[in-house]
Amino acid sequence: MTANKKDNPGCLSIFLLFLRNANSKKSETPIDIQEEPVEESLPYLVRDDFLSPAEFSFYKVLSSLVGNHIVIQSKVRLADIFFVSRPNENRSYFGKISQKHVDFLVCDPKTMKPMFGVELDDASHNRSDREERDEFVDQVFKDAGLPLLRFSAQRQYSSREIAEKIRTVFKGKVAAQAEETKQPVQEKKLDVPICPKCKIPMVLRTVKKGEYAGKQFYGCQNFPRCRSMKPYKQ
Repeated sequence: MTANKKDNPGCLSIFLLFLRNANSKKSETPIDIQEEPVEESLPYLVRDDFLSPAEFSFYKVLSSLVGNHIVIQSKVRLADIFFVSRPNENRSYFGKISQKHVDFLVCDPKTMKPMFGVELDDASHNRSDREERDEFVDQVFKDAGLPLLRFSAQRQYSSREIAEKIRTVFKGKVAAQAEETKQPVQEKKLDVPICPKCKIPMVLRTVKKGEYAGKQFYGCQNFPRCRSMKPYKQ
């Protein structure tokens, strides 16, 4: 007896059935979603006490006195104010100023050149290690020719006291300039001039750009930290 074709599916039907079952299994397989890595933030936050109450109180009084005539910088590193004029001879001196700072630095608003520094001395300055540190900082300012004013740290300050000390600084500068004009420093006549600021021999340089391109002049070896120049006479 011959089997009915309807009851005996062919190879093609079996193959199609297999594909259908395989596709259904694939659709049931969960999709592997790769999550993007979360960037880890750095553990830094902005300090609320950048200026202590005593420092902020002094800043407000000083600002009210000088207005826009000067620029006040706070917590300035000494190594950003001063440089070692002969680094090859004094290699350890940079390290002595690299980790120290002054509470305030007052600058000329037109040139941003430092005019004088300010230190507020609280009770910690009575420690022997702080006294040694203060003596060194005082010597740095003195030898570099930059005035340093010291005030006792307080919650409130006398504007009259601050104004009087600032006046003393400017009187001293005017007197020093007048003395220099009156009695100019006599330099030895050498083939290579000495930098009036760093007291080291200057080097011959050539202007590369601009109106004076090609002309020569003497400049300090410590340029750009020292911009002293002298004319070159052939």
